[in-house]
Amino acid sequence: MKSYRKELWFNVSTRRAFINITSQVQECLNESGISEGLILVNAMHITASVFINDDESGLHHDYEAWLEKLAPHEPVSQYRHNVGEDNADAHLKRQVMGREVVVAVTDGQLDFGTWEQIFYGEFDGGRKKRVLVKIIGA
Repeated sequence: MKSYRKELWFNVSTRRAFINITSQVQECLNESGISEGLILVNAMHITASVFINDDESGLHHDYEAWLEKLAPHEPVSQYRHNVGEDNADAHLKRQVMGREVVVAVTDGQLDFGTWEQIFYGEFDGGRKKRVLVKIIGA
């Protein structure tokens, strides 16, 4: 069994964004030389997310609107965490969208269902953050 590890770095200038990272993850898989196994893609920051869904702009808009209803950014005074900070909503949004995904690897490819793609979700941008890609298999 082989193991591979790489960090992908992001510095999103906007407060929130959804970035399709599927091709970057596939590049990691290609570099690993692993053809059968599992790949973990994990946001290494508590105000960012990794999730799988469709790459469709209407859906991304709906996510943004839905998340803002669930955990609105303002007023920042509504959150206890925001004493000296303004990112409590980002922590809540991350909790809903998830920390990580695991994808099967088959014949050197990400073994997805129809329309599935991997996304990095940023909920408190403006600084460097990383995503861990860990692959195990043969």
